[in-house]
Amino acid sequence: MFILLLMLPVLLLAALWWGNSTVELKTYEIEGSLPESFQGFTIVQISDLHNCSLGKNNKRILDKIKEAKPHIIVMTGDMIDSRRTNIDISIAFVKEALKIAPCYYVTGNHEARVNYAGDDFVLFKSAVKEAGVVVLENESCEIVKGNEKITLIGLEDTGFDFSKTATELLCEAMPEDENYKILLAHRPEFFDEYTNVDLIFSGHAHGGQIRLPFIGGLFAPGQGILPKYDNGLYNEGGRTMVVSRGLGASLFPIRINNRPQVVSVKLKAQ
Repeated sequence: MFILLLMLPVLLLAALWWGNSTVELKTYEIEGSLPESFQGFTIVQISDLHNCSLGKNNKRILDKIKEAKPHIIVMTGDMIDSRRTNIDISIAFVKEALKIAPCYYVTGNHEARVNYAGDDFVLFKSAVKEAGVVVLENESCEIVKGNEKITLIGLEDTGFDFSKTATELLCEAMPEDENYKILLAHRPEFFDEYTNVDLIFSGHAHGGQIRLPFIGGLFAPGQGILPKYDNGLYNEGGRTMVVSRGLGASLFPIRINNRPQVVSVKLKAQ
């Protein structure tokens, strides 16, 4: 019994290290009214990196992305952290991700905070755009396969301009087409405002940071205690929202029962 008591702290520390240092690849299949050319189209989502390092040069994350064999990679905000900003880590990661698949990026609340504090966000955005990332700031672009298309829409985080709601930003960004529409938007708490789209990729909630068995996340920014949208798939009004648990951490540096996560979505035509 005495030996077991001595071993318990070691086991707890090992579990805590494993739960914060290893990366999970979470896969989903989502059906929709897609062009036939996009059958099996795979999208990897990266969210809330917070300029963390998981393995040398973020190898653990990159290995999971490669495993998913994505057609595109979407990055849904907080690639940098406002409390301990290190844009070099995030820029290096993005450049490696671009070697795997085309990358599309929208900002999060931490980019907004960094933007108000100095030049780091401007430098980060300039570097990733120069590297080849498509930065979507209340605008859209088309993804083309053969003669068929889907539309990707990206919202700038509301923290850049508090006078505008998510609804207003989406109205600015919404194209006039009938394509299958995918929205990249950092904050899942605005799900009700993300209308007239088919699929949404979001993050921000960090999986609730601490996940309680049979209950879910404990706390998420913008949602508070026991958040409604913290992890996984949510379906409402013909829309599906994918909420990533993210990769890094910020104010509270430890994740409990909540491994860093890379999300992979395979699209299926109905």
